[in-house]
Amino acid sequence: MPTRRSALARLAGTAAALCPLPLLAQDDKTAIRLLVGASAGTDFTARLVAEKLRDALGRPVVVLQKLGAGQRVALNELQKSAPDGRTLMLVTSAPFSIYPHIYTKLDYDPLKDFTPVAGVSAFDVGIATGPATGAQNMKELVAWLKANPRQAIYGSAPGTGSLSHFVGISLGLALNQPMTHVAYKDSPVGLLDVSSGRLPIMMTGLSGMIELHKAGRIRVIASSGNARSPLLPDVPTMQEAGINVNTTSTVGIFGPAGMAPEVVRPLTTAIMAIASTPEFREKLAPFNVFPKPTTPQELMATLQAENRQYAGLVKASGYTPE
Repeated sequence: MPTRRSALARLAGTAAALCPLPLLAQDDKTAIRLLVGASAGTDFTARLVAEKLRDALGRPVVVLQKLGAGQRVALNELQKSAPDGRTLMLVTSAPFSIYPHIYTKLDYDPLKDFTPVAGVSAFDVGIATGPATGAQNMKELVAWLKANPRQAIYGSAPGTGSLSHFVGISLGLALNQPMTHVAYKDSPVGLLDVSSGRLPIMMTGLSGMIELHKAGRIRVIASSGNARSPLLPDVPTMQEAGINVNTTSTVGIFGPAGMAPEVVRPLTTAIMAIASTPEFREKLAPFNVFPKPTTPQELMATLQAENRQYAGLVKASGYTPE
């Protein structure tokens, strides 16, 4: 006959398996904090995930925006949090794939200091020009760049170290045409400079370009990913336009290091289910963000591939780390 102690142990194990977050008491309604260190589409994605995760787990999920230092303010808070499932963060891939190659000192280890929970989405950027170049497509922009090398200037938002910045670097390398980078904190200012002719080219999220493009004030000539954006289906990818550049940023949810598998597992299941729904896709579409639900292992494999991509890109470009 089993002992009373072993029977209780088995009962506790069964209860833990049923509990959405095993390290928390079943009746504990303490809010799960979902940190986010970027604005616009990333913040919207975080709030959408939080809303659905609240329903799936039956406990409060609160989004806390911690802006600053390219998501590193939020990452530092996540890094110091207890690995009990109460603190998570929605992160774009730059801190894991780009920053290790452009910052000489990082106060976190992208491989050791965080626990991957699930991949959520991905996004790419658009390349826009205006009166300064008069280009209507990538072929015309390339011709203008070759004819005006001293005016080969592009802006990016959210600036240095971002996906947009490195799309510009990639374009310059692909064309063997050095380009001067101007960092913008946000895209509206940069796009207004393009529309007025003060800036030849701007690289940033497509969602902010649409109204100006449709009004004829700027011209979006390509996107950086491997598929056309449904927001602008007539705009080709850079590869379709004959430029060997294919760059996308992955978005995932992480926890602090040391999260137990039994804590991570139900979160992964819930988040992947949320990101797989048609509703999720439809609500992200206006931000040029598309769902990409993946397991923790798949998320890390993607980030490691991006890390290798940017290691080679930084080296080839001669970009000087800060």
